[in-house]
Amino acid sequence: MTDTIQTVPAVTDDAIHAAAQVSKSWPFDEARKLVKRFSGGKRGADGALVPVLFETGYGPSGLPHIGTFQEVLRTTLVRRAYETLTGGHPTRLVAFSDDMDGLRKVPDNVPNKAVLSANLGKPLSRIPDPFGTHDSFAAHNNARLCEFLDRFDFDYEFVSSADRYNSGAFDAALINVLRHYEAIQAIMLPTLREERRLTYSPVLPVSPATGVVLQVPIEVVDADRGIVRFTDSDGAVVEHSILGGQAKLQWKVDWAMRWVALGVDYEMFGKDLTDSGTQSGRIAQVLGGRRPEGLIYELFLDEKGEKISKSKGNGLTIEQWLDYGSEESLGLYLFREPKSAKSLHVGIIPRAVDEYWQFREKLATQPVEQQLGNPVWHLLRTNGYHGGAGDTLPVTYGLLLNLVGVLGAGASRDQVWSYLRNYVANADPAAHPALDGLVTRALAYNRDLIAPTLQRRAPAPNEAAALAALDAALAQMSADDGAEAFQTVVYEVGKDTAFGFESLRDWFKALYETLLGSSQGPRMGSFIALYGLANTRALIAEALASV
Repeated sequence: MTDTIQTVPAVTDDAIHAAAQVSKSWPFDEARKLVKRFSGGKRGADGALVPVLFETGYGPSGLPHIGTFQEVLRTTLVRRAYETLTGGHPTRLVAFSDDMDGLRKVPDNVPNKAVLSANLGKPLSRIPDPFGTHDSFAAHNNARLCEFLDRFDFDYEFVSSADRYNSGAFDAALINVLRHYEAIQAIMLPTLREERRLTYSPVLPVSPATGVVLQVPIEVVDADRGIVRFTDSDGAVVEHSILGGQAKLQWKVDWAMRWVALGVDYEMFGKDLTDSGTQSGRIAQVLGGRRPEGLIYELFLDEKGEKISKSKGNGLTIEQWLDYGSEESLGLYLFREPKSAKSLHVGIIPRAVDEYWQFREKLATQPVEQQLGNPVWHLLRTNGYHGGAGDTLPVTYGLLLNLVGVLGAGASRDQVWSYLRNYVANADPAAHPALDGLVTRALAYNRDLIAPTLQRRAPAPNEAAALAALDAALAQMSADDGAEAFQTVVYEVGKDTAFGFESLRDWFKALYETLLGSSQGPRMGSFIALYGLANTRALIAEALASV
């Protein structure tokens, strides 16, 4: 995660290392699995330290979304925690694309669907790009993933499955699969339905006739040479090498083969792959390796509570989040509670932005033990940057959205900053780059999501009386009185039993609905200070005129 604002007061590496040993933050809990696995560090044949290998997987059958990105972020958090625990032992992160997979169905959210329909079943890396910008559909989606990872300055190595298969880099591992063919079948067949068992094979040959990845039974002819026999889709019996990109593995077997061939030590995955992880772990053992350590995380849900799918396109894209929220807020949302299912939709962005800044403000004053439990501490270290802590945002994103909502869908950046000068010292965009970025995002959020739904209602008789009383009180005040003084006046009016509010909550809801057009809103004292005393009184006058 990138950041360029001030520097956190220095804490010694020794103090951080000591605090990390007892920290209960989940990245450290995960990293301890690796510390236990490699007592004294991971060593090569010569006894020297070698990098612990972290891996994330991406299926490029659909455009990358936040569910894809979160694996890289969360894995990096564990990677940095491991480096902290061990005092800097070497690590690597591989972002692996399963682009040798055959395309099973056409995603909903791509153009030129006919291009993909005509190539169903072929490896993703051998299908034309429906977007018309890259050599293949997989290359397009891989590029989208790398562009975003690069934007966040992640330290990773991109690895393409197709490149490994086609170049022969996986040939020895494929021969190893053929040599253990029956043992792998013994693991997989009991997990399948009876009908599926009849056609299942760990190896999927690529048809020499059609180029389609075939789901057909095979017979191992010569394991050491990689030769198999199968019946092609045209009925011809073919003897065929599986080497050099002429076949791929069923994905559970492929997953296990990759763990062993690359030497993967850590990979997290979603709860829906729990059984698959178990089976792949057993296959990895048969192949002479072992299952990596890893976290099983809960899945993201859309606002309807349904699982997010790349092919359906029912989740947030990375671009959508960044249209409306900051990079840091995305990081915070992905950091928290990975073992709990969470809704992922545009409505959660404003809260994530404000929570990020709340954690960030706390960081500089926390003792080192608490810093290591603060999400911002981890997020700032994902790409090796240790600064930017302890800063504050002079206006919450929620309050900023309320201001923009009142100004309307046609509000401009300059107009918003003219109001911010009522509230923010040295209110210059250059002096507050983080706030300026949020102004742009607030304008977009309001234009696309809030403005179409806002509708101010006329106040009820008791609400109108209370609004008139509030206006009278504000008339006696000065713009210099400040947010706290305005808030006190708002409270006093709402607590006056003459107006018949059962609770202050009812009074604030009336203010939001009659003045702002929403059932929820900001701390009113802060809003009055930001929007301006005279402008707020004008809002009240408009509400009273609607009665």
